[in-house]
Amino acid sequence: MVLFGFFALVLVAVYWINRAVLLFDRMIGDGHSTGVVVELTVLTLPRVIALILPMAAFAGAAYVANRMIGESELVVMQASGFSPARIARPVLYYGLIVAVMMGALEHFLVPASTERLRQRETELSSNITAQLLSEGTFLHPTAGVTFFIREITPDGALRDVFLSDRRDPDITMTYTAAQAYLTRSDASTRLVMIDGLSQGHLRAADTLFTTHFSDFAYDISALIDTSADTGSKLDFLTTAKLLRDPAAVMRATGTSPGEYEAELQGRFNKSLLCIVAALIGFTTLMVGGFSRFGLWRQVIAAVGLLVAVKFIEGLIIDPVLRNAALWPLVYLPSATGLAIAVALLWWVQRARRPHAPAMRGGAAA
Repeated sequence: MVLFGFFALVLVAVYWINRAVLLFDRMIGDGHSTGVVVELTVLTLPRVIALILPMAAFAGAAYVANRMIGESELVVMQASGFSPARIARPVLYYGLIVAVMMGALEHFLVPASTERLRQRETELSSNITAQLLSEGTFLHPTAGVTFFIREITPDGALRDVFLSDRRDPDITMTYTAAQAYLTRSDASTRLVMIDGLSQGHLRAADTLFTTHFSDFAYDISALIDTSADTGSKLDFLTTAKLLRDPAAVMRATGTSPGEYEAELQGRFNKSLLCIVAALIGFTTLMVGGFSRFGLWRQVIAAVGLLVAVKFIEGLIIDPVLRNAALWPLVYLPSATGLAIAVALLWWVQRARRPHAPAMRGGAAA
């Protein structure tokens, strides 16, 4: 478990930091604060942990097996009469502990964090001010619109504002102002420009008309698409809610029976995959026995077996999505992995079984 925690921490850090950097760049570019970015990255953490748990379980089991073989501990245990199945029993317990962790993530934490993340993204997409308040950068909040602010003063004034609206195919409107302010109301957000110039270009007549103004209010609510998806999805719901009323869940989320079964059964299967990963990592290395040249071939074989299990997992998704009655196929990767682990234990038992000595000629007489 100590090694599992180490590998999990390293893998989560690598994967999570990579995603956090991309999210940080996008959110800061949209004008959001660092606190918002940290909140969103934390909300993605449960899903990241769920992704790496099987790999961490595999790495921990394989590392322990390699250490035990390298220090001849397995040889001593086998010489003491321990069968391969008895030696692998603690690995099964270890896999069960990781499976419980995965179950807590998949059934409760990941749906809750995903739902909260969706709510926060919806709120942020409606925050027009945060998306437009970025000085020294040409922003394109929607197709055909360009917005620029040279400077934002501490009192909230926008200096040297430029706004180009090209959404109408017949006319292009361009506004420039020495100063502007953003004002909010219940219905809309307005950009109040002071001491500026508006220019309209009629494309058909190729005519330009200009108007100087002392102050002008422009409704910018329509510049940003705030119609974020507010509907519910299967991955937003805990397993308890999925099981409560399947028909109502499918109606509310607009999903098919196949999608429902793939999501529900997939959550249970992911816990089983943690057990499979741990057993494959341990039993594959047991096949090799002690070698002065290391166990690299067995390590590569173990990784290959784990990849094969994941490959089977990818193959069975489409049939289940098309036909919900095939939901038992979701457990085929776990069943295959367990069969591989049992076969490897049998192979080790067979290889370690003592053979009867051959009789010498004349001994019978």
